[in-house]
Amino acid sequence: MTQTPPPGHPWPIGFTSTCIRATLYILLIAGLAQGAFIEALHYPEVRFSEYGFTELTQSVLLLTASLLLLYIRQLLRVLPTVTLLMFAFTFSSFIREQDYFLDTWVARHTWKVLVALVVVPSLFWVIRERRRFVAEFASYANSFSFGLFAAGVLVTYVFSRLYGRGAFWEAILQEHYVRTFKDAAEEVVELLGYALILIAVIELTLLARQWVLARRAG
Repeated sequence: MTQTPPPGHPWPIGFTSTCIRATLYILLIAGLAQGAFIEALHYPEVRFSEYGFTELTQSVLLLTASLLLLYIRQLLRVLPTVTLLMFAFTFSSFIREQDYFLDTWVARHTWKVLVALVVVPSLFWVIRERRRFVAEFASYANSFSFGLFAAGVLVTYVFSRLYGRGAFWEAILQEHYVRTFKDAAEEVVELLGYALILIAVIELTLLARQWVLARRAG
């Protein structure tokens, strides 16, 4: 039986728990920023390329988020339609990040086929179970996790694209423009966005475990 949130329960986050989690998330973000700095400083031959720290870490963040969403859906059995849609989003993003390797080692546009194989069945199932999805989303939309997830999506898929435009950096740097500036700006902002998405999924995992324990206790 799939788990649904206990009705009317606010699930407050304790102050101590908030401090611990905030500290860990700060360390995560700081570690990512430091990793990008070290990449730029010591590894100019691969910096902000598919073989650099930033791009590889983006893949790790997305894959970790995808695996956690599978854990929530398949093992905890909480919010199955919402987590399925979120999984389709994060795993498709992970596949998209592998486009260079897939184009080089398999065939051009392979990533598009793989993304379609993930997205189409997932959307079909969510549309089929749309009433359940709406009910689950109503519970999830009021959570801290949803706010973080939405922020991560906006940072990654809206702000980073606009901030990383070549025309923008050409206007700033003019005759000193080098593509590396554009790549660094876009990729590091994407890294932050993916980190926010992972943090959101971690928060959802903790929330889902609370719901499961509440069901068992009730």
